[in-house]
Amino acid sequence: MRYLLPSFLIALLISCSSYPKKQGFIKAESPQQQVKNPYFSDVSKDYVYKAAIEAFDKNFGGIFIVKKLAANQHRVVFTTEMGNKIFDFSFLEDEFKVNYILPQLDKKILINILKTDFRVLLSEEHCIEKGFKTNSNFLYETRIGAKKYYSHITENELQKIVRVKNAKEKVEFLFSEINDNIAEHIQVIHQNFKLKITLKAI
Repeated sequence: MRYLLPSFLIALLISCSSYPKKQGFIKAESPQQQVKNPYFSDVSKDYVYKAAIEAFDKNFGGIFIVKKLAANQHRVVFTTEMGNKIFDFSFLEDEFKVNYILPQLDKKILINILKTDFRVLLSEEHCIEKGFKTNSNFLYETRIGAKKYYSHITENELQKIVRVKNAKEKVEFLFSEINDNIAEHIQVIHQNFKLKITLKAI
């Protein structure tokens, strides 16, 4: 028993530790006020990806297009490779509109999750609440809407955004193959919901 209790207390302390501590970060003054997300920020570009979406044990493949129309205004369209729409969403400030969605995907819970996920991808500035650091890597605690997120910055590039609850990762947004402010490979992975989005620039 005398060995069991300290082990239990250590395990409890680890499980209750914050997300930054679990990731090996220590609190540090932030050198900036906002995290910049440049990946869908250019009005002159059409962002076109080959996409795979796994949702509700169904797989959808096709072309994913994001167009920035004006400040804080985007259109997101996912079609089959033959050009048939799977979904078509509009984002303007805090407003969201479903222009079309395939009946198989027309479920309120899925639409709300996609709305939240895409708002994270499209949001260009995230106000920093707390900053953390390890070596040359920075971690910033931000809020997008009402939810807490952490942005991982390596070599001045946004490489990961994570939604966290109880110090555990719930949703990961992964950016890689970054070139000229374009993330050519993007993944959105849900840990507690059967939804995964994979985007590859074409």
